[in-house]
Amino acid sequence: MRGTAVGLPTVAVDFAVELKELRATMKSVSDVTDMGALRAQITDLEEQSGAPDLWDDPDKAQQVTSALSRANSEIERIETMDQRIDDLEVLVEMATEENDADTLAEAERELISIRKAVGELEVRTLLNGEWDQREAVVTIRAGAGGVDAADFAEMLMRMYLRWAERHGYPTKVMDTSYAEEAGLKSATFEVNVPYAYGHLSVEAGTHRLVRISPFDNQGRRQTSFAAVEVIPLIEQTDSIEIPENELKIDVFRSSGPGGQSVNTTDSAVRMTHIPTGVVVSMQNEKSQIQNRAAALRVMQSRLLLLKRQEEAAQRKELAGDSTASWGDQMRSYVLNPYQMVKDLRTEQETGNTSAVFDGEIDAFIEAGIRWKRTGEKD
Repeated sequence: MRGTAVGLPTVAVDFAVELKELRATMKSVSDVTDMGALRAQITDLEEQSGAPDLWDDPDKAQQVTSALSRANSEIERIETMDQRIDDLEVLVEMATEENDADTLAEAERELISIRKAVGELEVRTLLNGEWDQREAVVTIRAGAGGVDAADFAEMLMRMYLRWAERHGYPTKVMDTSYAEEAGLKSATFEVNVPYAYGHLSVEAGTHRLVRISPFDNQGRRQTSFAAVEVIPLIEQTDSIEIPENELKIDVFRSSGPGGQSVNTTDSAVRMTHIPTGVVVSMQNEKSQIQNRAAALRVMQSRLLLLKRQEEAAQRKELAGDSTASWGDQMRSYVLNPYQMVKDLRTEQETGNTSAVFDGEIDAFIEAGIRWKRTGEKD
């Protein structure tokens, strides 16, 4: 089945080349994933999960079961893709032998789908950083540009939530601070799926929007900015302890669009880490206790990442590394005088701005991951 029949039409020869390239890529994916080690890990985790006293320690039990689920998913993802490639080869041979144009067209559609899926798997192998496997906490803040910036912040939030929805990733909005006229001052939400941080971390930075302002009665072009922050969601095992005397906690009533109160009790929580000035607000849970717990978890995540960044910066300084960081302004969304979304780091661009704002940002994320990995190697 692996060979290429003699005398096949030109298109079948192209399929043979495509299949060979797909298998080469999948071999690289399997090698990087280390399937043997992954299967050994699954065996060990299955033994741990079968222990009668596993749930005596709920935190450890959750860690074991989550790790087992992730490992099984990785194996299944790779094995399923290998099987799809084998099935495609059978389909191509059938179409060629029977000279069936409809079946060949079906094979071409499947090839496009497989090529995209294999590319996503290849990108996944690049996500091997310390925090890449974690879930993500995303915060969007309106920057310079007045009401247009607040509106832009809301557009970005919808873009990321639509991206997650397209992939079937669960999300949870934790805090929304509405601007007076329109849009958002800031918003925080979680993306609760493994590798969410690895994918979305390349979205962090300053985003710029250029358009005719819908809020300007003279129809002038406006440039506005919004900042995107992405941090990994910590796990219980990270053990980040914050002394109570380092935290200032304020409570207030949750608010909706236009500053209207949406709660009759002081259930919203604003938590400030006094030594660093880091502030976290939570208002979307039902009670003050729940909002406080959610705020503490995000605060721990931010402080953990801040600590790691400081350590990394110190190592670079000691090593004499003068390489500049990515730079704050990382992507432009131009709606006037032309339509273009362009990433300033990777040169990835598209003229389909409406699709981007509707969550079709995989090409930008994948290009960012590859770009980041190349920069880490230099």
